Amino acid sequence: MILRRLFIFALLPLALLAALYVGSERYFRAQEVARAEGRVSLYRSTVVDELDRFSYFTHVLARDPFVMAASMQGVAGTLDARLRDFAEQAKLDAIYLMGTDGTTIAASNAETPASFVGQNYAFRPYFRQALEGGQGRFYGIGATTGLPGYFVADPVRDREGRIRGVIAIKLDLTRLEGAWRESGELVLLADAARVVLLSSQEAWRYRVLTPLSPEARREIEAARQFTGHALEPLDWQQNEPGRTIIAGEGMIHLVRGDLPHGWTLHYLGSETQIETRSWLVVVIGAVMLGLLLLGWQWRRNRMIGAALRRSEAEEAALREANRRLAVEIEERRTAQRRLQRTQGELERASRLAALGQLAASVTHELGQPISAMRNHLAAAEMSGAAGAGASGSSGQTGLTARLSGLVERMEGITRQLKFFAAPTAPEMGEVDLNAALAEALALVAPNLETAEIEVTRDLSGAAVLVRGNKLRLEQVLTNLLRNAADAMEESATRQLVLRTGVEDGMGWAEIADSGSGLGPGGLEALSEPFVTTRPSGQGMGLGLAISGGIVKEHEGRLTARDRPGGGTVFRMEIPLAEEM
Repeated sequence: MILRRLFIFALLPLALLAALYVGSERYFRAQEVARAEGRVSLYRSTVVDELDRFSYFTHVLARDPFVMAASMQGVAGTLDARLRDFAEQAKLDAIYLMGTDGTTIAASNAETPASFVGQNYAFRPYFRQALEGGQGRFYGIGATTGLPGYFVADPVRDREGRIRGVIAIKLDLTRLEGAWRESGELVLLADAARVVLLSSQEAWRYRVLTPLSPEARREIEAARQFTGHALEPLDWQQNEPGRTIIAGEGMIHLVRGDLPHGWTLHYLGSETQIETRSWLVVVIGAVMLGLLLLGWQWRRNRMIGAALRRSEAEEAALREANRRLAVEIEERRTAQRRLQRTQGELERASRLAALGQLAASVTHELGQPISAMRNHLAAAEMSGAAGAGASGSSGQTGLTARLSGLVERMEGITRQLKFFAAPTAPEMGEVDLNAALAEALALVAPNLETAEIEVTRDLSGAAVLVRGNKLRLEQVLTNLLRNAADAMEESATRQLVLRTGVEDGMGWAEIADSGSGLGPGGLEALSEPFVTTRPSGQGMGLGLAISGGIVKEHEGRLTARDRPGGGTVFRMEIPLAEEM
């Protein structure tokens, strides 16, 4: 019986410490996974932005008069030099024009040893896709240069709409690898066939995550996508979801599949900190358990000493107990200090996760002015190619003014990062909602024109003066206008109605569209961060969440309702300046 009690007495503390380790490991793993999700969201945004950065460039080039003339005549003429200038300004690897048979007519690298001129690329998927009338996209190793790149192509049509050639660009994505490598994190990008295209570990590039099927291998060989590479499997083990073992080391494994072309982004995080913190908690728990046992033993000795009364043995035992108690108190203080340090590490980890979310938010918002600048620049290049003169000079001055405003807007948005370290209240003043709506409309005007959206203005005849921050209110209106444009992408009728007015001490602005409506969740669901109704890979779901926070900061209201006959009406209300 005595041995059985001793066994149980020894087994219980071990079971408690084992349970403490399991619980701590799950908690710290959840913390690391949350931080990793913020990082992988940021990396996904950079990949999507890089792929979409020149999505309209070939479309614009296909309508260039020099490109159209060269495609119809089959002779480059001065087009080589023109394409070289475009490539240098846009920092592209190459721009080249092919005939309908796939033979290159003109190229930006015509003067180099690796010239594309005379080379035939009819075997490339992007050429065939463009020749069929769509935009072709493809990632592979260059057949001429041997260097990898992302290819985008569009058909070149004559005035009757017949396809006379294909214009293509080659974009270098390896700078993404450099950014991942500098961050010290393990990141890789794989295509739909599970072939690693980019990786922070150079040895992992052109490896396959799973063995290729014979059909997939034949398609890759036909397109000469990875010439010279055996496409061997990557040495790793995936025994459970969210975790991977590489070279005997367990790692957190997060996958984002909402990327173009069926690509997947993989993020691998170390588990070392999880194990270290879990064992630290176990050590602290063991110390505290030992303190409790020692305290129990001390109390027991004290009761024995009280029973024996003032004998010398009792007093000696009491003095020894007091000495041990002092040691135990010091050990407990040491354990408490260790626990405080652990709590400090958890707080810093939480701040890192918050910083990742803020960076994703700023990345989302910067996409709007950058997209507008890209459209203005493309238009300026086309107008510059078509002719020059006094009117062209005036247009250039207007373009400079618009670009200056956009740059100031981007600088204002990036100040939110400084607010994370030292929050300050935004500068408030009188803001005319009519003027703010006009500024926001000018910012998204190229998008509205591209989507062929009819805009109707029903603005207040007098200025609607509210108290607020001009840049942040324009940011809200820009978000609402872009959401409205996105909601009407699939609509047969595309109408945008803008209204302003004053009511009950509040200045208000309404944006009504003819899109698909709010949906079953309403505004509350759409205002949740990272919730979006757009297709996968086309939106982050942060616009309404950011806008709601800005309006609340101005002590205003942001509401939405379904529009009769289809569509949505968003209404922003801000207190009037004279009411504040």
